[in-house]
Amino acid sequence: MMNIHQILKKLPHRYPILLVDRVLEVEKGVSIKAIKNVSINEPFFNGHFPHRPVMPGVLMLEALAQTAALLAFETLGVTPDENTVYYFAGIDGARFKRPVEPGDQLTLKVKLDRMKAGIFKFKAEAWVGEELAVEADLMCTMRSIS
Repeated sequence: MMNIHQILKKLPHRYPILLVDRVLEVEKGVSIKAIKNVSINEPFFNGHFPHRPVMPGVLMLEALAQTAALLAFETLGVTPDENTVYYFAGIDGARFKRPVEPGDQLTLKVKLDRMKAGIFKFKAEAWVGEELAVEADLMCTMRSIS
C-alpha cells in the first residue's frame, strides 16, 4: 500500500499529469493495484468534451504506465532520482471498452510479464467497478539522463 505522499517520492510527475492517487496492493516482481479518482475538476475535461466529459484514452494509458513504473521501482528496490526517467517503449493491443467519466474511480491493475535488459513488459487493465475500461500491453524502460 502507498499513499499519495509515498507516490510523490517515487514518481516525478506532478499536477496535472500525476494520475495515480493511491496504491492498494503491490507484490514485488508480480503485480500492483492502484486507483485514480476521476474528478470533474480535471483540466482535460474543459475540452474533451464540453458537452459530454470523457477521460482521454491516452491519459488512461498514462495512468497505467505510472502504475507500472511504481511496480518496476518496487521490484528493483529503487527510488528514482532527478537523473532517472521512465519512458514508454511501446503500447500494443490497446483496447478501449467503456468511457471514463467524472465521478468514476479507475482501478489500475498491472502485472509484470517480463523484465530483460532494462525493458519491462506489462499486462495492464483499468476497471470502473466491474467493467473493463481499457486494456493494453505496455513496454517501458528506465534511462539515466545527465
